[in-house]
Formats: sequence, structure tokens, C-alpha cells
Amino acid sequence: MGGELDRLLNPRTIAVIGGKEAERVVEQCDKLGFNGTIWPVNPKRELMRGRRCLSSLDDLPEAPDAAYVAVNRQTTISMVEQLSTLGVGGAVCYAAGFAEADQENAGSGDLQHQLVNAAGSMPIIGPNCYGFVNALQGVALWPDQHGAVRCDSGVAILTQSSNIAINLSMQRRGLPVAALMTVGNQAQQGISKLGLGWLEDPRITALGLHIEGLDDVKAFERLTRRARELRKPIVVLKVGRSEQAKAAALTHTASLAGSDAAHDALFKRLGVARVDNLEILLETLKLLHARGVTNGRELLSLSCSGGEASLMADAAQGRNVSYRPFQTDEAAALKVELGEIVTVSNPLDYNTFIWGDWEAMRRMYICALEPQFDLAVLVNDYPRGDRCDDADWRSALEAFVSAVEATGARAANVASLAETMPEDIAAGLFEAGIAPLCGLENAIAAAEAAAQIAANWDQDLPPELLTPAADCKNLKTLDESASKADLARAGLVTPKGVVVSDMAELETALAELEFPLVIKALGIAHKTEVGAVRLGIETTADAVMALQLMARHSDRFLVEEMAPPPQAELLVGVTRDPVCGLVLTFGAGGVLTELLDDTANLLLPCTEDDIRGALAGLKIGRLLEGYRDTDAADIDALIANIMCIANYAADHVGTLEELDVNPLFATQFGSVAVDALIVKRTDNDR
Repeated sequence: MGGELDRLLNPRTIAVIGGKEAERVVEQCDKLGFNGTIWPVNPKRELMRGRRCLSSLDDLPEAPDAAYVAVNRQTTISMVEQLSTLGVGGAVCYAAGFAEADQENAGSGDLQHQLVNAAGSMPIIGPNCYGFVNALQGVALWPDQHGAVRCDSGVAILTQSSNIAINLSMQRRGLPVAALMTVGNQAQQGISKLGLGWLEDPRITALGLHIEGLDDVKAFERLTRRARELRKPIVVLKVGRSEQAKAAALTHTASLAGSDAAHDALFKRLGVARVDNLEILLETLKLLHARGVTNGRELLSLSCSGGEASLMADAAQGRNVSYRPFQTDEAAALKVELGEIVTVSNPLDYNTFIWGDWEAMRRMYICALEPQFDLAVLVNDYPRGDRCDDADWRSALEAFVSAVEATGARAANVASLAETMPEDIAAGLFEAGIAPLCGLENAIAAAEAAAQIAANWDQDLPPELLTPAADCKNLKTLDESASKADLARAGLVTPKGVVVSDMAELETALAELEFPLVIKALGIAHKTEVGAVRLGIETTADAVMALQLMARHSDRFLVEEMAPPPQAELLVGVTRDPVCGLVLTFGAGGVLTELLDDTANLLLPCTEDDIRGALAGLKIGRLLEGYRDTDAADIDALIANIMCIANYAADHVGTLEELDVNPLFATQFGSVAVDALIVKRTDNDR
């Protein structure tokens, strides 16, 4: 495998330091069949599970490949320093009370810095973590029970929660988990770098991540690029959609959760499938382990029940997958096998007329699989073996496996419930290259996720993300006129306008501009609410009156030519996410902003094609294309304006804090920015 983490992740020699937890590590290594050497280090004990204890690290016969440090936090720091000096390959730090406890116990964060300094160049996992299980090598640097078993290949799962890791290890869904790791505080080695260490092992087929907060977005970007090179997909369960989850992440892991919308954009950009719960995480990993990513979204569902066929149809609603109907000749061929009574459709209820006839079922399956859907799913729930005879169901599966072998179809067997997919059935399906999935909706979600990864991998590699500047406490807000002028220099189309301070300047401005006009008082945050904006001004007298009425709000005014009525109003903004960098957001603007909640998010830099694709996915996209009797908007002009905003933000990545253009008009003959606001970072105190 190679790399700086190889000795730690695949050790031949292990030192365990401590008492009760250290002994549990030895116990778990023995149970998993570790055939290397373990040296317990404990000055107060003579033996630990039949092994003689060393009184100190100085008594080690050689520098071990890995160490498990299960002592208090102060002693952990000194032990790690000694291990680093000895040249140990890496260490797991079990103790808590470091940066994750800094809010309750001042100085805990400083202890974490001391720990990192003590480690030097030696890799450490944690602190505040259980460690890892390597089922490929029989290594369990893990102080508790787990459900992992030895395997020759499988997926790697990394999480920031030790309890979640234990729960995942106990799954009975047949997923071969080759590596299970908790990362704790990520003081030195973050989840991205550790994930990369596992991906480099040729026996690892896919990577599952349960993330509370990303350690380093650049490291995560490198991880996903390498995964793409190796054709090893990544599935992420990222918490933080709720405000409660965000708060928990901050207190539990001492890592910044960042905005959920930004993470969605990040995962989509980098070709990572994001899933919503642990069940879908496991089912997606099973599909990816069995057959890799799905190069398409057309599904075939086969079942002997109309109820199951209906549930499969409903499960696809809202998902980016489809059931392609059989072609006329394909349907005719199936009719021959099934008889005239059976209705041929997709999802297909093939009924039970041929149930128990192995040859007839095999012919029917071959006939259904030959059109080569992107994923063919057999719905087959198995009776309880302790109460029922499941011979007919196993026969049906054997006929399906034979048909898959004959046609080369990409296939899965789905049980409606996890309880109706026996582990021995799941193991046999994996051997046949068929994914054993549990739960109809979970299976469809897994198929969608696998197809999403493949679709992203088929696109050009995105440019590297922009690196945000360091935090700055001093912010400067540009008024609307200055904001528009800044953006206009970058190419954004804005209305023709003039800034005036008195009646004389207004008179000069009116000579340069064409009615109808808009007059706005500058320096007012919410102009409409306080009467600091006047629209549709048609005469000089109206302009003078508007200026007089707004004089109590400001002494500077923006006088502009009024933009033509739009086909649609959009909001376009750029914000600085603390984790992901600059986020471009656009969607329904004006009064529809809160009503529709219709926005798309892209990380910068982006392309015009990215913007075009995101616009097409919005609800307002139908309005832009021309809805019912309305004319279509000038999409190219709109995209050009959004691209100008994105380019401006990219060019000012070091100073831009926030940018808001709302509304951006999309008209039949162009696009124009009606209002704008820019907030910049500055080193000045004023």
C-alpha cells in the first residue's frame, strides 16, 4: 500500500499502553485473528491476556508499527512524545478532554496543540476516539466490542462518532466492512487524509463517511480527486441539516460544520454522493461494492406481486431515476414467457403462474434482462428459516442469478425489509456480483446515488476550489451606487444612472437620462420600508418632489433609468462559507424569494455550463423558458450576468465578504441588475 499511514493502518507489531482499555484492545485483536506481535505496556501489571507487560516504552524491543495510547490526557501527551522519538509508525489516542471540551474546560484546546507538537511527524488518530478495525489484517486497535469479521475485500467506513461506528459494525445486511475507523478530534490526521490512506489499499472497494464537520476542504478535494482516479466511489452522510445538529457538531467535535447548502454544492461538485441516513449509506455501499457506479438511471423492477411493483414505482417518485417501458418487441417476447393474462410493464409483476418452475423463471428473467437496463432489481423477500421453508424463494433467486450470468446484466436483489434478507443469501449474492439490498426506498436511493457519482465522473474534472483569505474583523459596506459601479467594471449590466446630492445636480442628471426613472436614497438598508425609493417617475416635477420627500433619509441619491418589466426576477449572491469558501447562490428573487425557496448553489470557480445546468433545475427555470403565454427570457444574457458576478467574486476572493444582487431582471431582450450590495473585508479600522 505504501504511504506514511501504512505502518499504522496495517501493523505487524503493536504496543498497547494503559490498563482496562488497553487490555480490551488486546482482546479484540485476538478475537479478530491478528497474527502479529503485541507488546502491552503497564508498570503496575505483570501480564495482560497472557502477554508479559513491559514497565515502560524504553523496554520495547523495537519501534512498533502502531501504538494504542489509553491513558489520561496529560500522560497521553508524554507517551506520544516518547513514541514519536522511538520512530513508531503511528498511534491512536483514546483519551478525551482535549479541544472538544474547551468550552467547558478552558485550556483543553491548548492540550490538543501540545499533543500535536509532541507527535511531530508521527501520525496520530484522535484524540477522543476509539481507533480502528482492519478486518483485512485482523487488526483491532479498538477498546470495545464490534461486529467486524475477517474479509478479503470490502468497503471502508470512517466516522467522527465512536458509537455510530459500533452500531455500523453490528449491521446484519451482509456488507463486507473491511475497515472501520473513528477519527475523533482530527487534531493531526483528518478524516480526508485518513480516508485517502484506506483508499490506496487495493482491497478497499468504496469509502463511506459519516461527517459532522469537515477537517480541511482542500484535503477533502484531494481525497475525491484520488478516488476518481482509482474509480473508488465515496458516499457521505453529513449531519447539519438542522440547527440542532449544527450546534451538536460544534460542541462534540471542535470542528466547524459550515453551511449545509455549501456542503451540498461541495459534494455535488466533487462527485461524492450525499445520503440522508445510515441505512441508505450502507445500502449504497453494498451496491457500489458489488458492481461499482451505475452508468445510467434506467431501472427495471421484477417482482411476483402487484403490491411490490406499486411500491417500487412509488419509491422512485422524487428520485432522479426512471423505469423505461419495454419496447414493443421486448414486451411481446415477455408475453410468450408469461402468458396473455400477465400485463407487461415496468415495474413488472410477473405473477406466480411460473413460480417454482426454475427453467420457466430463468427464461423469463433472461427475456426481461436482455434489454440491458442500467440496473435490474429483483424484489424477493425470504421467509424466516426458523419457521418456514424458503426453498422456492431460493430457487427463484438461483434462476435470477443464472439469468444475470447469461445476460451480463447489472443487477440487485431487493428485500422489502432488512429482516427478510438473510446474511447467507447476501453473501452468496455478492459472490455472484449481485447487490443484496434491504428496503425498497433505500434501494432506489442507492441506485440514484451510484448513478450520480458516475454522471459526475463522466464530466471534466472541476477546477480547484478557491482558497478563502484569513478571517478579518473589519468590514466595509459599499452603497448601491458603489456596488453597481464595482460590478459594472467587471461586465455586469446595470441601468444607466447618476448620483446626485442636490437639485442642481438632479437637473443635470435629468438632462442625461430618459424617463421613466427610479430615485433611491443611498445609505439606507431597507429603502422600500421607509419610503426611500420612488419608481416610475415620468416627469421632472415628479423627480423633484421625490427628492424632496426623501431628503430626510439621506443627502445622496441614485437616479437611474427604469429597467423594462422582467419575465422573471432573480436573486444572485455570493457568500463566504467558513469551510467551503465562496458560494454562488441564485434563484427566484423579489417577492418569490421566501415564497418558493427556489435556489441553486455553486462553489467558485464555476463555468457558464454549471450555471446553465443549475438554472434548468430550478422551478423558476420553466418561467425563464416561457411559461404558457409568456415570452422566454434571454437566457444567454442572464447567464452572462451571473457569470460576471461569479468572476468578480473570484477576482476578489481575498477581500469579498458578501455580495447581493437582488433583483437581477431576466427580460426578453437582455438582463439587468436592478439592485446590488457588496461587503468587503478591509485591514482598516474605518
